[in-house]
Amino acid sequence: MMDYPEKLQIFAKWLSESRRAVFFGGAGVSTESGIPDFRGTGGLYHETYSDPPEEILSGDYFYRYPEKFYQFYWDKMVYPDAKPGPAHQALATLEKTGHLSAVVTQNIDGLHQAAGSGRVYELHGSVHRSRCTQCGKRFTLSEMLALKEKGTVPHCSCGGIIKPEVVLYGESLDEDTLLGAVNAIRQADLLIVGGSSLTVYPAAGLIQYYPGKRLVLINKSPTPQDNEADLLFRESIGEVLTGALKLAGIGEEVFNEKAPV
Repeated sequence: MMDYPEKLQIFAKWLSESRRAVFFGGAGVSTESGIPDFRGTGGLYHETYSDPPEEILSGDYFYRYPEKFYQFYWDKMVYPDAKPGPAHQALATLEKTGHLSAVVTQNIDGLHQAAGSGRVYELHGSVHRSRCTQCGKRFTLSEMLALKEKGTVPHCSCGGIIKPEVVLYGESLDEDTLLGAVNAIRQADLLIVGGSSLTVYPAAGLIQYYPGKRLVLINKSPTPQDNEADLLFRESIGEVLTGALKLAGIGEEVFNEKAPV
């Protein structure tokens, strides 16, 4: 069994050789930015609410109990002060230097874009986009936070309730986003999977479209795909990505710049 430094050297070599790497990530990417995940210790599924999180975060629940939905949403889903962590910054660097072609994320926090990534497929939508259920008017997160000051449930000037453009339980993934993610993974010469339990479908099933032999899996806890990985890391995703980039000499000038805020 290879030790960590040996695996990191191999990963660095693969990164340096890659021109179409794709990163597939989950909640573990943003925990380093202070955003808790759902399934980890202390996550939402280990807390007690009047209704289960899966029920609260369903499309049916939103329309039936908008106030209770938004109480949970504002409390547990929106982190406007969060900043990109080391993993977000490393991935943005890989894109800038021509090694990474796309990020596919299950997260809804927008931190990949905040770090500077340009091609991001947000499978589950984003808290940064909302739309009126009545007239279709769009709202930014800043506008939603301003409306929150007037009441828990944000309303449009037309009187309609505004709904976040996040994929709730019982709703389908956006077809164009899904297709773009699948095509990126199919064309990848390196697939990096990080911070995901790989238990949430259909998103987790996307890695089956990767045809290559360089699958790197970075996750602190076991996943159903561990045996399929060509390199498996249990360390922090930010530590692994940053360490591999530095070993490969990728983006040294970027690392010396002031980190994005």
